[in-house]
Amino acid sequence: MRDWLAGDPAQPPAPDLRRGIGRNVHWRHFDVADVISMPDEWEYPWFAAWDLAFQAVPFALVDPAFAKEQLLLLCREWMMHPNGQLPAYEWDFGDANPPVHAWAALQVYRAEAVPDRTFLSKVFHKLLLNFSWWVNRKDADGSDLFEGGFLGMDNIGPVNRSTPMLGDWRLEQSDATSWMAAFSLHLLQIALELAREDESYEDVATKFVEHFLYIARAFNQFGSSTRGLWHDEDGFCYDIVSRQLPDGSVESEHVRVRSMVGLMPVLAQAVLEPWVFAELHGFTSRLDYLLRKQPEFAQFITWQQVGDERRANLALLDAKKLGRVLGRMFDEGEFLSPHGIRSLSAAHRDGLDVQFAGQAHMIGYEPGESMTPMFGGNSNWRGPIWFPTNALLVEALRQVDDFHDGQFHVDLPTGSGQAVTAGQAADELARRLVSIFLPTGDGSRPCDGKRVEATDSPLWRPHITFSEYFDGDTGEGLGATHQTGWTALVARLLATPNHNRARQA
Repeated sequence: MRDWLAGDPAQPPAPDLRRGIGRNVHWRHFDVADVISMPDEWEYPWFAAWDLAFQAVPFALVDPAFAKEQLLLLCREWMMHPNGQLPAYEWDFGDANPPVHAWAALQVYRAEAVPDRTFLSKVFHKLLLNFSWWVNRKDADGSDLFEGGFLGMDNIGPVNRSTPMLGDWRLEQSDATSWMAAFSLHLLQIALELAREDESYEDVATKFVEHFLYIARAFNQFGSSTRGLWHDEDGFCYDIVSRQLPDGSVESEHVRVRSMVGLMPVLAQAVLEPWVFAELHGFTSRLDYLLRKQPEFAQFITWQQVGDERRANLALLDAKKLGRVLGRMFDEGEFLSPHGIRSLSAAHRDGLDVQFAGQAHMIGYEPGESMTPMFGGNSNWRGPIWFPTNALLVEALRQVDDFHDGQFHVDLPTGSGQAVTAGQAADELARRLVSIFLPTGDGSRPCDGKRVEATDSPLWRPHITFSEYFDGDTGEGLGATHQTGWTALVARLLATPNHNRARQA
């Protein structure tokens, strides 16, 4: 990058670079000559941070050493910024992708029969720096609500989330805050695992459980107002816009668009198994002390007592709120499609006028290619099905089922009166996602749609493509067609086809 930014020595330096405002100008340390997995060998022949994290998980099924190498690579000193930021992608290293690296590291660690604690500790130490970067750079006023920008979800909102809002308004994001709550819990789980053999990690585990609880409190109550990201009337989570008034109070209002950002809080949950309380006495006593001194935190922890053992579930959403959000998610008139969860509610199919921060905005459900030019036209989070977030929702439902021992039920579809366990709901969602690639009665696959892959030609019909995203109504593959960067997560779903039966066994 130093050479690239210096430019051609025979030519004058570019004006922007001379002023220090050019693309990647702050990444002069970046000096990479490594083999890096890419999202799509045809259309995206470069790495992307959250694509790479998702891709490492199915890689671990066939080559765990390579999966670990890739996750560590992004954290190495010649890639990670000295301030702790992970490089997003080459056209703008300084952009922010969702912090899913810790989640991926846990999945890869757990995929091996013999756990690699050295790998886990290596990635954990670097992710401590990354967590600090997020806290210091993406929480503008220290409120424990996060901004983050578009965070890979491009044009999912009615405004460009990567540009400042007009005036003194600030956008606090449901997805950014949920990602950070989940990041805290993933680092907590890693620290607890490492603390089983090295007690020095116990204090760090305490730090992350406390940070999660701070975020959870802010999520449900904002500043001096009582408006959090949760909207009780709608039973859903929204972004909010806020500003500080001259008297020091906070004015805020919800951006009442039902999109994937309101489903991301479902991901922020973690179970503390009985061994945590039996083996880690320092962590246990500190958590108990914290709950005695700040009892409002108790609403984010659900306890189970079995004999002398106790078990806990930490979550942004309690069981009642979770049930209401899942009611929206499994509504076929909103998020649930025949092939997965839509990124924007189909209830907005006819368009929605929303007003906030004194301005009017329009957003509408678009199941396929977006007609909205935001982000150069390559913006397609207004309806299509995206595999990475869907796969995370499947996992979250399975965690709910595990903790509640099959006693947490939802209507599937909503309003049908067909009550299923969270595990059965996870299996059904996984089945719908897998069905994208399976032949129907006439031998065609939903993912082929009306594309050339749907022809009878033997050059096309036998060859399944892995599209970047899928039509929210038909399941037709859209965007890049070799996107094993995250669509390969279908292999993970196939590897555990029936969670409910596995749990009972």
